[in-house]
Amino acid sequence: MSNDPMTPQAFAVLGGGKIAYVKPIRSEQVHDLYPEAPELQPGLQLFALHAADGTPIMVTDSREAAIANAWSHELETVSVH
Repeated sequence: MSNDPMTPQAFAVLGGGKIAYVKPIRSEQVHDLYPEAPELQPGLQLFALHAADGTPIMVTDSREAAIANAWSHELETVSVH
């Protein structure tokens, strides 16, 4: 087993488009993911749902809502820190 990190290309095909990940983010990071998002109060803890290739899908204020959205789109979720 290799300890080498996975490449972005390897993540893009991981799970055949059926895996997404939930990542905690701060409200200050939302515009990096969604430039069209409205201004948010700084300092909020949010959760971003991303496709395995890193494509942002949604941002919400609860981990549970992010997971529920993934399930509604038949995506299996994993958490990253």
